[in-house]
Amino acid sequence: MMNLEKVVFGFFILLALTLNFGFFYGEIDNPQHHDVYELFAALVVSLIATVLKFGERTQIGAVLLASSLVADLQLIVAAIVWAVAVHVLEVGLTPAVMASIVSLSGGALLANLVSAVLLTVETITLQR
Repeated sequence: MMNLEKVVFGFFILLALTLNFGFFYGEIDNPQHHDVYELFAALVVSLIATVLKFGERTQIGAVLLASSLVADLQLIVAAIVWAVAVHVLEVGLTPAVMASIVSLSGGALLANLVSAVLLTVETITLQR
């Protein structure tokens, strides 16, 4: 029988990964290729995935939580850079600013990929 909790857990891990990839994909310095709402969605889903990982008490659970915290930090900093560039410094989304934002989301993407791989490894080892 399928465990609904594990389905929800896996869903948010994979959704965080795919939303982050959707934001990351495109020319690194072109603001038209990277939507602010997609960055926001990636951050919100990543935070939800992190909260779901707090219940894990295994070693893999600890690494899953750590990778999720890294992704959250990267996405939060990317959002702060975006907000400061547009609303505080009013320099706008120059190619350099956009490249920094996308690079930070790339770090989060890598951390999300680690979470997805660990989830897959844990699932395979539980089946045996």
